[in-house]
Amino acid sequence: MRQLAVLAVLGCWAGVSAQQVALPSVDVKPIAPPATPLPPEAESASVTRFAFIAYGDTRSSSEAGVPGDGKILHARHNELVDAMLATVREVASTPFPVKFVVQSGDAVLRGQNSAMWNVSFSPIIERLTRANVPYFFAVGNHDVTSMPVGDPGRALGLHNTLTAMSALIPPEGSARRLSGYPTYAFGYGNLFAIALDSNIASDRLQLAWVTDQLEHLDRTRYHHVMAFFHHPPFTSGQHGGPTLEPQSQAIRQLYLPLFRRHHVRLTIAGHDHLLDHWVERYNDGGVAYRRDDIVTGGGGAPLYTYTGEPELSAYLASGASQHVRVTHLAKPGPAISDNAHHFLIVRVDGDRLSLEVVALGARRYTPYGGRATVELND
Repeated sequence: MRQLAVLAVLGCWAGVSAQQVALPSVDVKPIAPPATPLPPEAESASVTRFAFIAYGDTRSSSEAGVPGDGKILHARHNELVDAMLATVREVASTPFPVKFVVQSGDAVLRGQNSAMWNVSFSPIIERLTRANVPYFFAVGNHDVTSMPVGDPGRALGLHNTLTAMSALIPPEGSARRLSGYPTYAFGYGNLFAIALDSNIASDRLQLAWVTDQLEHLDRTRYHHVMAFFHHPPFTSGQHGGPTLEPQSQAIRQLYLPLFRRHHVRLTIAGHDHLLDHWVERYNDGGVAYRRDDIVTGGGGAPLYTYTGEPELSAYLASGASQHVRVTHLAKPGPAISDNAHHFLIVRVDGDRLSLEVVALGARRYTPYGGRATVELND
C-alpha cells in the first residue's frame, strides 16, 4: 500500500500512474535516522568551526560473475565507512568535530532494484546514522536514471531513492524541500548546503527553487554556501575531457552563473570515480571571489583515470564580463593505481575552508603536490 501511495504522489507531478510502473516484489526500507539529527537551523547559528565529510559513487560494478549490489554488502564502501567512523571518533573532542556526511550520488548500480538498496547500501549508511552522524544524499544517474521529469523510467528509481532517504532529508512540505523532487537544502552553523538533481539540471522548476533559496538566504549568517550534486561542471575523467555531457553542460550554463551571482563557495560532485579539483576565480562588483569545484567519486565504484582536459573556451567567453578564470588544482592520475577510493574531510574555520583527502590502501595518496591537505582560500 505504501508503494502505491508514494507512486500516486509521483504521478501527480510526473504524469505517471502507478499502473505504468512495474512495482518490485520487495519494498525499499527507509534508512534509520540518527537518534540526534542535525538541529534546527536557528540552534546552530553561532557555530563557525566544525567539519563534514563528502564522498560519492558507492555503487558496485556490473562485472559478469562478480557478486555486486543486491547480492552482498559492498565491501569497499564498508571499508570507507570504517575509516569515516574512525575519523568521527578521532575529531569528536577537537575544534572541528564532524557534524554530517554528504554523498554526491550513485548509491547503487540500479536504483529501480529494491534489493540493491536493502542489501548493499542502506545497512552501511545505518552504521553512520547509528553513530549519530546525519547523512545527506544527492541523486545520481544510477539511482534515478537520466530520464527527464515525467518519464516512467525515472519514477521507480526516484521512488526507491526517496523511500530510502525519507527519514534523513527534509520532509515533503518543508520550506527546505522542493515538493516531489530529491532537491532540498539545510543549514548548519555558518554553512548552507543545497542538494540538487543534476540528472534534470535543465529542469526550470528546480532551477527556480534553487534560485529562490539563494535569493532569500541570510548571508550575514551563512558565509559559506555549498551545492552538491552528481554531474560535475568540470572533470578530466571519462565523463569529461573531450566529452561534455548534457547534464554537465546544463550545470555550466544555468547553475554556475547563478552560483557566481550568489557567491557559492563550494560544489561537490561525483560521476567520475576519482578525485578532481578545479578552482574558478571571478570578479563581481569589483570584488574577487573563488569557488572550488570538486569531484569526489571514490566511494567504492570501480576507479577511473585521467582522460584529458575539458574544452572551456566557450564557458570562459560567456563569463568574460566577470573575468572568469578556471584552474585545474589537482588532477587524477593516468593509471588506476594512481587513484584511490577516498572521502574528503572539509573543515570550516570561520570564513576559511580547508580539506583533507582520506584514502584506502597502504599507499599514501597525496594529490595536492605531495600533500593530502589543501587550503580553499586565496
